[in-house]
Amino acid sequence: MQNEPTAYRVGDPGVRGLFGEASRIQAWLDVEVALAQAQAELGVIPAYAAEEIERKARYDNLNMDNIREGLARTGHPLVPMVWELDRICEGDTGGYIHWGATTQNITQTGKLLNLRQVHGVFLAQLADLLTELADLAEATKDATLPGRTHGQHAVPATYGYKVSVWIDELCRHVERLRGCESRVFVAMLGGGAGTLASLGEIGLAIQDGMAQRLGMASMSNPSRTIGDHLAEYITILALLAATCSKIGREVYTQMKQEFGEVEEPVPEGTVGSSTMPQKRNPKLAQDVVAGAAQVRALVPLALEAMQTEHEADRTTSVMMDKALNEACILTGDILQRMVNLFDGIRVFPERMRRNLDLSGGLIMSEAVMLELGRQIGRQQAHDAVYEAAQASFLEGRSFAETLAEEPEVSSRLAPEQIDALLDPTAYTGVCSVFAERGAKQAREVAAGLG
Repeated sequence: MQNEPTAYRVGDPGVRGLFGEASRIQAWLDVEVALAQAQAELGVIPAYAAEEIERKARYDNLNMDNIREGLARTGHPLVPMVWELDRICEGDTGGYIHWGATTQNITQTGKLLNLRQVHGVFLAQLADLLTELADLAEATKDATLPGRTHGQHAVPATYGYKVSVWIDELCRHVERLRGCESRVFVAMLGGGAGTLASLGEIGLAIQDGMAQRLGMASMSNPSRTIGDHLAEYITILALLAATCSKIGREVYTQMKQEFGEVEEPVPEGTVGSSTMPQKRNPKLAQDVVAGAAQVRALVPLALEAMQTEHEADRTTSVMMDKALNEACILTGDILQRMVNLFDGIRVFPERMRRNLDLSGGLIMSEAVMLELGRQIGRQQAHDAVYEAAQASFLEGRSFAETLAEEPEVSSRLAPEQIDALLDPTAYTGVCSVFAERGAKQAREVAAGLG
């Protein structure tokens, strides 16, 4: 946690590659193989054809020049690949490729195969992040700092408590990501209009067999207009990004010299400004906030893409693909920066303590009020402490001094009692318990993702 970083490590976690040409085409080939195998098992196509299709359906076996030329000529995303696979298959076996399917059946199912790999990247990143936050929560469970509401000092808290709040949200996002898997990762085989006219009732069994081979669920209704599962995934990513942004903004704020409570990793040699040599900027935090805003902005596009007309409409497929691709790439970048940020974050408990004292003890007004309230009632105690607090703020005097001048207080609380009540480290409630519980929860969830 306190290690001085030697370099930024914010490279692509691999998401871009999983949406690249090779991964995309191999996923389509995998779907075509699963389709052929399921059909062969049910006697729809010959077994020898399915075996040959499986042997040849490898990206490295394809002549990509042929596919690119076909794409330029036809403008169709899948047909040139089917032609090329047909070309390299022996005998008449190529004629059984893509039997009874339509393009979206293959491309959408293939997209979800790629997405499942991306999903695994996200879960691994979250496991790393939760492990780092567990360590941080434990290490700072007693690091007292001002709790702030409405941007003002409220009551004391600890940094470990703050981290436990982040852990709590992130763990729910893990639940959401795991909980959506059976709805999102589904195989589709409905044919041209989703009616299975090309295959008949046996098509339902073929879809089930295809899904089983791909390790996916089978769509209960393979309509080409269904996009709620894709929109759901994008929305979950937006929720996750929003939490990361909240955390990033907190780090950004606490790095300001006026706060000085934490600092994200600033590797040696990092330049913050071309004109101001002193700058140590919160680059990781800023990237997180900026990326998260872009993810959230994709949710309306995903919801709009659900408005598919009649039985299919390429317009909405293009929109959903854009929203999904960009949301995933941005989320991978955000999580990578979060992992890097908390791998080397520096925490400054001494500055936190100095910030606690900025109000001259006013942050402890609730503790004084409650103790006094045991003798004269809460509301009367509130009024008495309020007068002392306002005098302290307006006159620039210590809270202990103005409390001593308030008759309702001085007649019931001895000076040593007041001094004890003004100790902020003694008024952090169960912050350390929350921090310990959060650390335990984070480690358990991270272990479950391993």
